[in-house]
Amino acid sequence: MSITVASAAFSEGDKIPRIYTCDDQNVSPPITWTGVPTHTVSLALIMDDPDAPSGTWVHWVLFNLPANTASLEQGKNGGGTEGVNDFNKLGYGGPCPPRGSTHRYYIKIYALDKALDLKSGASKSLVEKAMRDHILAQGQLMAKYSR
Repeated sequence: MSITVASAAFSEGDKIPRIYTCDDQNVSPPITWTGVPTHTVSLALIMDDPDAPSGTWVHWVLFNLPANTASLEQGKNGGGTEGVNDFNKLGYGGPCPPRGSTHRYYIKIYALDKALDLKSGASKSLVEKAMRDHILAQGQLMAKYSR
């Protein structure tokens, strides 16, 4: 199954507005999704940048969102549990690519058949390991940013 992920702030393949980046307020964008299976227990979100010079850079890890959540308001985590990003902080860290380069940012939503037995501060790799064999559906939204 596929989840459709969207944002009122930008469309698939568009440029992420400056407000959501390290060059401005560095606040998470509003996100909506549809297509979550009815027997979903929890949701997870991962935002990362595969174009980072050092390899995929993690910008946001959020898990154990209530299954009936269909959106996140700007700057909000929807009551989910925050993981650690590659800025070594909890929660959202906006796009901040090197000057002169354009990077792609993927916001991925996962519908899971269980809640993850992880604590706040879990890494992307721990969340992905805990999700393995428990993903009912997933979807993503990709947008770009350059400085």
